Amino acid sequence: MGSRDPRINDYIAQAPPFAKPILTRIRKAVHAGCPEATETLKWRTPTFEYKGILCGMAAFKAHCVLGFWKAGLMKTPVTDRFESIDDVPPERALVKQVREAAALNEAGTKVPRKPKAPQKPLAAPAYMLAAIKNNTKAQATYDAFSPSCRREYIEWITEAKAQETRDRRLATAIEWLAAGKTRNWKYVRR
Repeated sequence: MGSRDPRINDYIAQAPPFAKPILTRIRKAVHAGCPEATETLKWRTPTFEYKGILCGMAAFKAHCVLGFWKAGLMKTPVTDRFESIDDVPPERALVKQVREAAALNEAGTKVPRKPKAPQKPLAAPAYMLAAIKNNTKAQATYDAFSPSCRREYIEWITEAKAQETRDRRLATAIEWLAAGKTRNWKYVRR
């Protein structure tokens, strides 16, 4: 048996007047479609969980939303934005959507991850390479770095808008490279 969270009652009570019946209908449909669903607040909005996140709802100034965690995998069409109670599908349609989402969670279906596009190697500007080459320790460290570590230094230096900032960053980079430090060495756990 699922559980109800009193914080959801407070959320609905504090919602704009137009949103209260919408949120109440959604909540009722979620528990009708998946009685084992538990309520919680995530990201400061009501969230329903059943073997993982099932769906969430939220109220805004002029509309409410209902978002299914695996909406992209659902076959049932999902309406997700409601400006009035008349926009909300009938309870049986919402219950059908909830049951489908619960079945996906029950089956352990995962949302496929989109592969990241590989980043193109970033070419270091000539003035940076020349400055690094003048310090043998810095050159050895830079040559030993992975492409991502090199990219962090290149981006940090080349993104500076003012020439004096660029020069100051380059001097700091040479100092850090000579000491064998990565760009974000301050945040590396030891």
